[in-house]
Amino acid sequence: MRIIGFDIHRAFAEAVAWEDGKLRRLGRVDMRRNFLKAFAATLSREHIVVVEATGNVAAVASVISPHVMRVVIANPIQVRLIAHAKIKPDTIDAGALAQLYASGFLPEVWIPDEATRALRRQVTRRNQIVRQRTRLKNIIQSILHAHLIPVLPGRGPMRLQRKGLAQQTGPARGRAPRCRAASA
Repeated sequence: MRIIGFDIHRAFAEAVAWEDGKLRRLGRVDMRRNFLKAFAATLSREHIVVVEATGNVAAVASVISPHVMRVVIANPIQVRLIAHAKIKPDTIDAGALAQLYASGFLPEVWIPDEATRALRRQVTRRNQIVRQRTRLKNIIQSILHAHLIPVLPGRGPMRLQRKGLAQQTGPARGRAPRCRAASA
């Protein structure tokens, strides 16, 4: 079994192998899908790849996992506490991931299956839509209030019928209402 520490960044990842008690740098991998697939093809079922949880870790794991024994996702906050160092080049980070896994001290993160990820995306999207709808309702309420247009009692601005809004009068379009100053 060979453990590969994979320190992921936005544009690249640093790969380090832990084998027979020694670290060996495998190099940088471009984080575009085709380059990641090419790197994954060099791995075998004897490899375990260890990565820290990041925003794109699910995509990275899905590309690499068909080629290896296991992809382990580490909790980045706990890894920092365990492997604290003042100077941390990417090779040291990747090596620390591999060594922590080999020693049994790596704090892992649960990886949801595809159905759970799809449900999470659906719930997130619904929450975004609800927040956007609330924001739009508040904007309409503000516009009505600014133009002294009353909202029907017990009804929100979204329940006003279009016909009712069309009949409301407001300031003339294209110019602001004039104010007369009282002359003394």
